[in-house]
Amino acid sequence: MIRIACVGITVMDRIYYVEGLPTEGGKYVAKRYTEVGGGPAATAAVAAAKLGAQVDFIGRVGDDDTGNSLLAELESLGVNTRYTRRYAGANSSQSAIMVDAKGERIIVNYPSPDLLPDADWLKEIDFSQWDVVLADVRWHEGAKQAFTLARQSGVMTVLDGDVTPQDISELVALSDHAAFSEPGLARLTGTTEPDSGLKKAQMLTNGHVYVTRGGEGCDWIKDNAVQHQPGFSVDVVDTTGAGDVFHGALAFSLACGSAQEDAIRFASGVAALKCTRPGGRAGIPDCDQTRSFLSLFV
Repeated sequence: MIRIACVGITVMDRIYYVEGLPTEGGKYVAKRYTEVGGGPAATAAVAAAKLGAQVDFIGRVGDDDTGNSLLAELESLGVNTRYTRRYAGANSSQSAIMVDAKGERIIVNYPSPDLLPDADWLKEIDFSQWDVVLADVRWHEGAKQAFTLARQSGVMTVLDGDVTPQDISELVALSDHAAFSEPGLARLTGTTEPDSGLKKAQMLTNGHVYVTRGGEGCDWIKDNAVQHQPGFSVDVVDTTGAGDVFHGALAFSLACGSAQEDAIRFASGVAALKCTRPGGRAGIPDCDQTRSFLSLFV
């Protein structure tokens, strides 16, 4: 069985479904509302578990009701939380999300200041037990420590390079595979042109670099040339968590020994299917569902 550790944040997503995303101040009415666990590394962990991996989530929560719910949901979805640290008297992180009729969304994240950034306690964990370690950039110290320990053990590292206030160059350098969102790549490289950004990012690492572009698909560099995987056409309901799911599926497929282009195609299919149902996790398919879907595009 493939063994994966996902290091980073978990948050409570409070999702409001509206007809159109607000463009100015005012009062708006939601058609539907739901609460579900989110966060890049946590949702990637759920995706990898759904695909059949043995998964550990390593992160931080408070000892509040939100933290209880977040951990209970992860466990119910097959993700082990034995290495997650709980802080006494602390509030957990949460996000407010608005999703429009086309599935596009606005996310306002509140990373709880109660959750200390220190990651020295990760040294107590044996990272050699995993085949791949995935980390998001929202807990910078955790990602840096986890990747350092993973590389010392010869374990593959996969970075979810999304937007964050900090410079993530040192995390990219520690990555065997760094998969960016378009905004994350633009922030890192200072250019909004994806191909140019990828080439700049490649100079920071001896590993592989990718950029996910929503419905446009995924670009990556192979043999010094930019490659492209088109996005799959689906009836989009909610894009929340699509990038997170892509990263979890990419890590899983690479750990299975898939060729780079095959892993990207597989991850793109998993992310596309996720978008056909509301919420960040409800639509995540298993391997059989994904392969069946991909067989339609041979």
